[in-house]
Amino acid sequence: MSENNQLRDVFEAIADPTRRRLIRLLAESEEVPLHELSAQFQMGRTAVSKHLTILKEAGLVLDRKVGRETRYRLNAAPLRVIQDWVAFHSKLWSSNMFRLEQLLEEEEK
Repeated sequence: MSENNQLRDVFEAIADPTRRRLIRLLAESEEVPLHELSAQFQMGRTAVSKHLTILKEAGLVLDRKVGRETRYRLNAAPLRVIQDWVAFHSKLWSSNMFRLEQLLEEEEK
């Protein structure tokens, strides 16, 4: 479990292309009902709902009931874990490439 006490790892949650598409759709709107999200996919509401549950368990999606309808919205804060991971590895690779360039320049002398 992560430091945010999430039930599911954010990396695992975004690994699926359908869930990444759901995140994109939710990022484009404030709140979206399940039936509108389901209309964007060639799968039933139950399948879309299962993907939303995984995103919800990772803290990426929040939901609320409005009458008989469930509306979903994005909570992008957990994506910070991914941003931090990419930034760390990007810095690591930049450092390694700089050292490689130095070694290659030294060999040319």
